[in-house]
Amino acid sequence: MNKNQVVKSNQVIEASYQLSAVEQRIILAAISLIPKNKVITDDELYPVSVNELQLLGVHEKTAYRDLKEGINRLYERSINLSIDEKSIKMRWVQEVQFLDSQGVIGIRFSKPILPFISNLSKEFTKYALSDIAGISSAYAIRIYELLVQYRQIGKREISIENLRTMLELGKKYPLFADCKKRVIDTAVDQINEYSPLKVTYEQKKTGRRVTHILFSFKEKSKGGDENNINKSKDFYKLTDAQINMFGNQLSRLHEFSHLALEGESYEALALKIKDMLRDQSQQKRLIPYLKNLGFKP
Repeated sequence: MNKNQVVKSNQVIEASYQLSAVEQRIILAAISLIPKNKVITDDELYPVSVNELQLLGVHEKTAYRDLKEGINRLYERSINLSIDEKSIKMRWVQEVQFLDSQGVIGIRFSKPILPFISNLSKEFTKYALSDIAGISSAYAIRIYELLVQYRQIGKREISIENLRTMLELGKKYPLFADCKKRVIDTAVDQINEYSPLKVTYEQKKTGRRVTHILFSFKEKSKGGDENNINKSKDFYKLTDAQINMFGNQLSRLHEFSHLALEGESYEALALKIKDMLRDQSQQKRLIPYLKNLGFKP
């Protein structure tokens, strides 16, 4: 299983909670570090750096501020899960640490949440951390997870009431038209632009009122989506967010150190590699490394 994969129990996917996009990125980056198929304790501290947030789409000029603000809020956040007809409220994290000089924070997950994000053998959902790179809407990340849970089916119907509960909308957007514009349409647009899925949806009515949304989706690569794949089968037209993320990741691999001039920084090397990702004649040699990092052509 790829070390950059996010694995969550389906109870967490469908839980009721509210996290900002930055807070979700911090949580997801930390979850991707948890060893798979291994029992862990709540003693483990998981580091998340400014660089990792940048890879997930946070602007470099605000990444450090967002990291500190996000982790401070995250310490107070809780999640409501439905388990065996019981509603259980628990915290995401029990401890946060700051390493200001390194631009790194450490988070220790709370003991009650661990069974739902580690050592899972059934009823779980997984996806590559890179799938949500570039997505800036917190609602889009949540809806993407709800769809990926039904990836093998390609359809998912969700009642408006359940969606509002899972996203903890509360009194926000009481009119469906506002919820559709601010939540659903924004989410679908960003998922279509940045993720591996192509999504459409239908509104279903009970009487005259819209009560359900039926999402239909498929993998872009299987659908021949021209936004992701160039007419040449050997060249993949990556989004700017993908180029930024993978360029930064590839620059840290030993296999590409020979491309750097003596004394050249990782940032300068990353710029070269990003140009290679855009170049049809050079991209092909990078594809095996991209796949190892979670890219799905």
